[in-house]
Amino acid sequence: MSDSQCESGLSLSETPSKRTQLENGSDSLSLIKKAVVVLTRLPEYKISALRPPTPQQFYSEDELLSSSDSDMQWEPEDDSSDSDFSVSTNKQKTAKLKESDTTRPPAPPTGSNNNNNEEEVKVDMVVLARKRPMRWQRGKIVEMVTKEDGRVKYKVSFEEKGKSLVSGHHIAFDTTPKLEQLYVGARVVVRCQDNKFRFQPGILAELPSRKNRLRFLVFMDDHTPVYVSLPFLHLVCRPLEDVLEDVSDSSHKHFMKQYLKDWPYPHLTQYRAGQALNVELNGVQQRCEVQVVDSSLIQVVFQDNQHKEWIHRGSIRLEHMARFLELKAAEERNNGS
Repeated sequence: MSDSQCESGLSLSETPSKRTQLENGSDSLSLIKKAVVVLTRLPEYKISALRPPTPQQFYSEDELLSSSDSDMQWEPEDDSSDSDFSVSTNKQKTAKLKESDTTRPPAPPTGSNNNNNEEEVKVDMVVLARKRPMRWQRGKIVEMVTKEDGRVKYKVSFEEKGKSLVSGHHIAFDTTPKLEQLYVGARVVVRCQDNKFRFQPGILAELPSRKNRLRFLVFMDDHTPVYVSLPFLHLVCRPLEDVLEDVSDSSHKHFMKQYLKDWPYPHLTQYRAGQALNVELNGVQQRCEVQVVDSSLIQVVFQDNQHKEWIHRGSIRLEHMARFLELKAAEERNNGS
């Protein structure tokens, strides 16, 4: 019914038909009833009602969640007195989340040469290549070298200066990707907003939605979160099967592993502008204040040096999140024993 988007109804119409019958020596006219199927176009609101629910990862207009986040979030109390952190638990909501596993995004393509990035990589092709772990630059492939074990390396001559011999997961397409190629967990390189010649590697963490004002959220490999538009994104040519293997920061790697596991219901804290909290900076929890709340991010200013930066609301740098993860880990250990 929903496939055809039509509503069928059964109606009876009387169709005159002559039939010669010998009744008292005279002809008679009788009526034969025929069944006729009438198809009626449904109005748009009925069609929408018949469609199956849209998966959450695609952020449809018919989102089931009541806020920009998920049921897996909480709001820390004003911690000006450093009161004990409490996590609100709702068993009904938690059970509901477990039942909605079908809303998880489809599994990303597997293998280093997946169909999404199957564009041919060849000599004289302009690419973005890694010069240092957090610094990629534009260059041209001048040679392709096949090693004894069959691996292919790419010699890149950078536009600024220098050459590097890099693997396929350390080069990215210079072109803008198509929307259908992008998914949460994709390995990408992002153009720096303050320098169009510099690029940094990261992992795609959010697709565009009404709630994030149609932007992509990317976690850089140094744990920095950034919202960008499509033209700033570039897909890595031959990503590793496990993209996290290319992340050197162990704490960020652990965070991203948990984030991708929890998606589409990542753990997020709720903050409001003007709220005080503690955030890790240079290895030490320091006092700061929320300046701006922007979708999944907050901008904080540190009291000591007035340093400002954007923090993800689920970041392990947040003292509230660190406490929550400790409680969660302890609970899992107790349940396991």
